[in-house]
Amino acid sequence: MHAPAAGPAPAPLGLRLAGAAVHAYTAAGSVLGLLVVLAAVEGEAVTALWLLLAALVVDGTDGTLARWARVKETIPWFDGARLDDIVDYLTYAFAPVVLLWTTGSLPGGALGWVVAALPLLASCYQFCRVDAKTDDHTFLGFPSYWNVVAFYAVVLDVAPGVVAAVLVVCSVLVFVPVRYLYPSRTPVLQGLSLVLTAGWVVTYVVLLLQYPDPSPVVAALSLAYVAYYLGVSLWLTARAAARRG
Repeated sequence: MHAPAAGPAPAPLGLRLAGAAVHAYTAAGSVLGLLVVLAAVEGEAVTALWLLLAALVVDGTDGTLARWARVKETIPWFDGARLDDIVDYLTYAFAPVVLLWTTGSLPGGALGWVVAALPLLASCYQFCRVDAKTDDHTFLGFPSYWNVVAFYAVVLDVAPGVVAAVLVVCSVLVFVPVRYLYPSRTPVLQGLSLVLTAGWVVTYVVLLLQYPDPSPVVAALSLAYVAYYLGVSLWLTARAAARRG
């Protein structure tokens, strides 16, 4: 009789510990989400925005660390992608909407409740789509950047009616198959996108430090990145459609 074939050798202990540490790093984003909500409820909007930036940094770096630690090989029984989606929903959708509500950035009355509910419901759909991230490393449909909406609403003191309009439009765009740039993964223009994204983070920090009197120049530079992001996303969508055609 032949002996049964041996299974694959387990990964080195150091690599498995590194993988576990990466998952813990991702999970820490859920705690940041809680702290954002607590800060928002206590009226500490600036603190909440700093915490949202920290959560954004965690989300922007944990994927690279996960690939470096080869977590799919070293801890195959743990679904890091599901963990990432849970944390992202808290820090990109739920906590930012709470911040918008507590800062008076939403309309009052029943309209405010409806406007607050739309991004939460749309994001539930977006995070459950199996094709939310395309094969060419873009997001399909608006990628629930409600933290960015909350940032500009608070720092630039945007009127509730304008914020409501943005939330409604972006909630609809979740269902529209536009391919949105994934700065850390989309290979097209990746170098430029990473540099500009880092620049946007700098403007985020500067605008927070200047709050409540943001510099119009810094605000314009920050919004210029948003324009770049949207422009490249529309180009990527047209490019994919041309290839299919």
